Amino acid sequence: MVDNRWINTTIDTNLFLQLQDLTAVLSGNADFTFEYTYGSSIDIIDHKVTGSSLWDMDKRDIKESGYKTDIFLRTEGTLHHTHVPSLKAYLQDMDESKLLKFAIQLVTLLEDIRLEEMIKRERPGTKRDFAIRTKYLKHYFATQLATNVTRSYALDELFCLIYLLLQANEPDPAFPQANTAQLDRLESLKPLLFASFEAKTTADITEIAYNIAFSLTDQNKDMVNDYFTFPISHIEHLTQNTLFDELTRTDELANQNTEEVDEENNKYFDQPFSTWHRENQNSDRKQNFLQFELEVGTKTNIRGGAARETEDADQAMGSVQGASGNSKRNDYSELESLEKQEDKRSGNESSDRIYGEENKHAVAIEKNAGTSSDADLDLYRQYVQEIEPFKRKLAATIEKTIEHKKNAPRKDLVIGRLSKKLLPLVIDENPRVFYKKSQESSDMDAVFTLLVDCSASMHNKMNETKRGIVLFHEVLNQLKIPHAIVGFWEDANKVKENYQPNFFHRIHSYDDSFYKNDGARIMQLEPEEDNRDGFSIRVMTKELAARREKNKFLLIFSDGEPAASGYDQNGIVDTNVAVVEARKKGIEVIGMFLADGVIDEHEDATMQNIYGKERLMIPSVAELPELFAPLLKRLLLKVI
Repeated sequence: MVDNRWINTTIDTNLFLQLQDLTAVLSGNADFTFEYTYGSSIDIIDHKVTGSSLWDMDKRDIKESGYKTDIFLRTEGTLHHTHVPSLKAYLQDMDESKLLKFAIQLVTLLEDIRLEEMIKRERPGTKRDFAIRTKYLKHYFATQLATNVTRSYALDELFCLIYLLLQANEPDPAFPQANTAQLDRLESLKPLLFASFEAKTTADITEIAYNIAFSLTDQNKDMVNDYFTFPISHIEHLTQNTLFDELTRTDELANQNTEEVDEENNKYFDQPFSTWHRENQNSDRKQNFLQFELEVGTKTNIRGGAARETEDADQAMGSVQGASGNSKRNDYSELESLEKQEDKRSGNESSDRIYGEENKHAVAIEKNAGTSSDADLDLYRQYVQEIEPFKRKLAATIEKTIEHKKNAPRKDLVIGRLSKKLLPLVIDENPRVFYKKSQESSDMDAVFTLLVDCSASMHNKMNETKRGIVLFHEVLNQLKIPHAIVGFWEDANKVKENYQPNFFHRIHSYDDSFYKNDGARIMQLEPEEDNRDGFSIRVMTKELAARREKNKFLLIFSDGEPAASGYDQNGIVDTNVAVVEARKKGIEVIGMFLADGVIDEHEDATMQNIYGKERLMIPSVAELPELFAPLLKRLLLKVI
């Protein structure tokens, strides 16, 4: 389903997955995700790092380095080395300022420059990406400088001058296009700006930024443009010195119950619980222990001998001590967890493990096709007549190829009938001069599934799409190849917080696809609501993987990128992951895009990001039978 957005970006799925992995690794937290948005920031409450849309461009090297350096700055820099209280105090001081936007972008710029130098020292491998970032931003701010001069945006012009000065390769760069007033301001600010290179802490940076902003109090207008966004989201809720400290802090007990214990009359005694078996003599004991930290409990003055003293919660803690050693008996380390075993016994494997994290609340609901009406039968016969030329030509080609393969002799064999061409006996070291007649060709060992997008945006394409589906069904029916035809959609009206109903309209199953003359049921496909493509592909992949046929094909008719509840940006990535998973299981997946007349670059890029090279772009649904027939022919010739 086509989803209208204010910001229409093309998701590069391979790059996005790389950035996602990079975010999780560098943050040290697998729960952290990466998102595209207007600016770069880190949010430890929602566990995400964002990359600026400034880097959404066609040049791959700049795009990749830009997003990577955004992640470097937030996960290696802001997370560990930015002093949160200093930034909070700075925001409070500038809260009443008329130049708040300028003040926020200035402190972000100066802090990023400080963090960049730290990261390059700690990780020299990042220098190349930061060099590409700086080169592009210098060109970008030079362009913005000219624009701001033309539009008389004084403070925006000054900000561009500040960036270009700080990143200049020479000590006194010239800016001939800038206004004299802003050049004079820049000259007066140079001592403060150059002091930022000596800054060691966030507090040093905020002091410099505060002094610069304070010196510009005569300015009446704040900046117009947003070049940088504040690097920390929800900073008002943070209490620790750094974001890393905030992530690793331990909360106090939820309750404040206390109990005084009489040390003389209590029954507490300190006893180690050692483990023993016949292979372990406990001669070289290593004191390993488990700590159970409780969030709710009653505080006592009992203290275990091995417990560490640190927080209130540690008094509500127990320790188990013992010795460990290698056993010569059974090794249970590779056994599945009890949770997974229970899932298998109950048949309720976790949805997010099978169908992906984005689809953990998606529920598959089966809908069987009903009895065909007289109108459906008449329309189906009409469509069959219209696609008859394509069907006849395609079926004849496949049948001739099969017949030729049956009758064609096998040549260049080491045993069999002697060929008339004996030259290889003279010129070849290992001559093959025998042949065999009448090789019997095996049956077409293949199975097909056709998934049809039944989202609301298909309302003006569904009738023409049915012609292509009829062609698909009639050809495979004549060749006796099992196939399934399934329409899919998500019912947006029934979506709840933890419930996303996804319907699968079974028009034909593998068992009845050519044993029953029910092709008219194709006419029951109608446009419905949203489409959650990744979930639907995984459901069909599971069914195809269970089939015994050697060649398995999954074809998807769609008119655009996925769109469903909570499935906007990540929908493309999730669908791509589903396609990759299916291909790893030996299933050939092909996406077929149905356009409204012209295929634009964004649509082609979206389909490429989801399906790669295995995609068919159809400019108009009226051309569907004509373009679909060669694809079907190519797939069928593979299995002969």
